[in-house]
Amino acid sequence: MDIDDLRTRILAGERRALARAITLVESGRADHRADALRLLESLKGHGREALRVGLSGTPGVGKSTFIEAFGLMLTAQGLKVAVLAVDPSSARSGGSILGDKTRMERLSRDKGAFIRPSPSQSQLGGVARRTREAIDLCEAAGFDVVLIETVGVGQSETMVAEMSDLFLLLLAPAGGDELQGVKRGIMEMADILLVNKADGELKRQAIRTCADYAGALRLLRKRPQDPEGFPKALPVSALEEEGLQKAWDEMTALADWRRAEGHFAARRAAQARFWFEAEVRDRLLARLAREPLKGAMKTMAGQVENGEISPSAAAEELLRTHLMLE
Repeated sequence: MDIDDLRTRILAGERRALARAITLVESGRADHRADALRLLESLKGHGREALRVGLSGTPGVGKSTFIEAFGLMLTAQGLKVAVLAVDPSSARSGGSILGDKTRMERLSRDKGAFIRPSPSQSQLGGVARRTREAIDLCEAAGFDVVLIETVGVGQSETMVAEMSDLFLLLLAPAGGDELQGVKRGIMEMADILLVNKADGELKRQAIRTCADYAGALRLLRKRPQDPEGFPKALPVSALEEEGLQKAWDEMTALADWRRAEGHFAARRAAQARFWFEAEVRDRLLARLAREPLKGAMKTMAGQVENGEISPSAAAEELLRTHLMLE
């Protein structure tokens, strides 16, 4: 693979090259991984910066509908929008539907937008393992906004906050005890809560729900990276395309404030460190899955099953003997 040619085409904004590069970084083959690392290193220092927006939400809340309406509004303003949509993978077959382009039919035809669905595989956190690297590629290709849609709400969904500048939580009105159901962890990570489906008969309920969440947010400890009034809850209607501009204005205001106060750059630096440490952990786990460690793991697992050694003692012995870790 001609990495230099691929780099040139990505910097020129060629979508086919971008799609090929994302496929490359998602590949599990060793030779592909080596090429992917060469490509990513060659793209460092391109000087382009996109606003990275993570988006999560409860199942059926209308994430895809919101992203399409929101994306179309941004492209109409002359902005280039990339959507990285993560689909859940089957625990049995490992397959994914990858139907986000079908659900975002209008946005997928927009020349100012790029949509890339990816399988989550076994990765926790609502994002695919290489989503962070795909974001870097979209940024290098000249996109102004990168939207990262996660699998769905859960305790592990906070992982997307480690790769985005802003984290949006999309919620539905009339959710009953949903306020209690949404985990505190994800509430604390969200920058803006958007109550979707604020239209028709649900509009009044959406406004009440929005007020409830606003009250709940005031009880959370204030974060140093937030100006007065954030995080906040806003009503939106993806169906009628209402409240989208207001939400975008709040996002840009928050991002601008963080840039001016130095939080934006500091956050990205902390994220880079986080992913470095995560990559080291992943590499160590990968070594355990290969021979000769794979055989040693199997032998030790048998001893644990037979009660010959405790799980903790077995793990310590394996790491000390084979990885020279204390």
